[in-house]
Amino acid sequence: METILIVEDEPDIGELIRFHVDQEGHPAQVVQSGLSAWEKINQDPPRLVILDLMLPDLDGLEICRRMKRHDHTRDIPVMIVSAKGEEADIVVGLELGADDYVTKPFSPKVLMARMRNLLRRTSGAVTPIAPDHNKISIADGSFVIDLDRHHITVGGKPVEFTRSEFDILHCLVSKPGFVRTRDQIIASVHGESAVLTSRTVDVHITAIRRKLGEFGGLIRTVRGVGYRVEETIQNDAE
Repeated sequence: METILIVEDEPDIGELIRFHVDQEGHPAQVVQSGLSAWEKINQDPPRLVILDLMLPDLDGLEICRRMKRHDHTRDIPVMIVSAKGEEADIVVGLELGADDYVTKPFSPKVLMARMRNLLRRTSGAVTPIAPDHNKISIADGSFVIDLDRHHITVGGKPVEFTRSEFDILHCLVSKPGFVRTRDQIIASVHGESAVLTSRTVDVHITAIRRKLGEFGGLIRTVRGVGYRVEETIQNDAE
C-alpha cells in the first residue's frame, strides 16, 4: 500500500496527523523539511501528500509547483494544511495545483473526511463516457473540453487547469445555460459526502476565470444560487 506523506515541521502536529492517518488504515511517513519531502516524493512517490506551507529550506508552494511540473509527480494529490488562511493564500495554493486546502487549527475528524474524499476521487475509478460525448464544445468552438485526454483548449490554445478546476468546468459545461448550485458542484466534483465549503467553489471559479482570460465571461454568477456557463461569450462576468 502506498504511503501518505505528511510534510510538517511542527513535530506535535505532524504526529497528530500521522496518528489519525494510521487510524484510517494508511501507512504514513512524516518529514519536517521541504528538501526531505521533495527527495521522498521523487524516490518513492506517495499516494497523497499532506503539505504544510511554511517549511525550512523549501516552502510548500515550491514543492507543489515542482510536483505539478513533472510528469511522474503531477497526478499525486496534494492537500495543503496551513496556518496561512487568507483568501489570497488559498487562491495561490489552488492555482498551483493543490487539490484541497485546510486551514489551521483544524479538526482531525474533518481533515480525515476530506482526505478520504480526496483518495476516493483520485483512486482511478472512471465513469465510462459514451464515445460521442468525449468532447464538449461551446462558444462556437472557442472552448473545447476533451474528457478522454483531460485537455482543454481556449481560443484554440491549450490551457492548464488543475484537477479540481477541470472537474468544475466539466460539471458546468455538461449543461450549458443550466444553473448549478455550489452544493451541486461540490457533490459532482468531490462526492455527496464532501465537507467542503461553498467558499472553496468561489475560489476555484475565480482561478478558472483568470485562466480563461477574455473567455471568462462564459461563466456567469447567479447571485445567491451558484453558477452557469453560457454558450456565447459574456464580457461582464462578476
